[in-house]
Amino acid sequence: MNIWRYLGITIFLLGALCLIGTTKLPVLAGGQDKDKKVDKDKATNKDKDKDKDKDKDKDKDKDKDKDKGKKGDLVFKAFEGTKPFFQEQTTKTTQKMKVMNQEVTQEQKQTFIIQWTPQAKKDGNYVVEQSIVGVNMNIDIGGNKISYDSTAKNPKNPMTDFFEQLTKSKLTFTISPDLKVISVSGREEFIKGLSDINPQMAGLLKAILSEQALVKMAEPTWWAFPKDGDITKKTWTKESELDLGPIGNYKTNFEFTYKGPEQGAKDKDKIAIKTTLSYSAPTKNQGLPFIIQKADLKSESGEGEAVFDRTKGRFESSRINMKLKGNLTIEVGNMNTTVELDQTQEATSVTHDANPWEKKTP
Repeated sequence: MNIWRYLGITIFLLGALCLIGTTKLPVLAGGQDKDKKVDKDKATNKDKDKDKDKDKDKDKDKDKDKDKGKKGDLVFKAFEGTKPFFQEQTTKTTQKMKVMNQEVTQEQKQTFIIQWTPQAKKDGNYVVEQSIVGVNMNIDIGGNKISYDSTAKNPKNPMTDFFEQLTKSKLTFTISPDLKVISVSGREEFIKGLSDINPQMAGLLKAILSEQALVKMAEPTWWAFPKDGDITKKTWTKESELDLGPIGNYKTNFEFTYKGPEQGAKDKDKIAIKTTLSYSAPTKNQGLPFIIQKADLKSESGEGEAVFDRTKGRFESSRINMKLKGNLTIEVGNMNTTVELDQTQEATSVTHDANPWEKKTP
């Protein structure tokens, strides 16, 4: 297997593993209902009656303000109850790599159906089980093609067992009311299942899939949601740093802007997204057939949008387009090689009440 095969599979594997924890898209949203105090005392004089009428007028004004997007307007409901929902997450990636005047193009299209199943709350926190119930992959690395479809019979190839194991694994997230991941369970079983397929990958998987990494992978899923559902500030920012051990470190800055109700839909709101991503080389190099010595990769542009469904308390859809460009210095057999990388990516997510592929499953 040459450097292109190694590099292509590693970059692909990184994308697949990231989608296990999340799709890297802000596709959920949440907030907390505010307790409202109701004055039950009856007025005994005209002044109190007037005050009461004024309070009613204020309440009406508040309702009008809510329609315009006031604090607490967006309310998280996705993890309430026990009814599961499904996210159809698709990522299209084109990577152009150049080394020693040789060019190789890698194209990927990967779709995951991810099921989120809320469990009973624990100590006031959400407990949610996550599982991958559908996978469709088409990868072309310099003419070497790999494909997989969980709804069909697949010819054996180096990645078939890996894909099948993905659909057997489950992770359980404990999430606080303010949408911060407290813990992740199922990690050891998840890593073991993947490692049993290829024991040589065990060290790499443990380094990539640390509990901290899984937490960081999950949190951006609902990052489009403003703190406490407050959209009066119109724009808010967040930052995420993902350390993937020997693969490197990814730092992403998000800027969200509330754009108002979706045209023709009063119960749906649009949020614009801008992202900037930078990559730095790993401080530890273990588990890879090559060593990433230096890296200068940055996103040239990243933008998209998310649509929040107030009725269901979750994002109906989201989309992000991003372009990543720069150089990697890779050591193979004690020889350093510079790789020029030019990558474009489109990532979309659509939320469903039922598995959209259920009828396709053989």
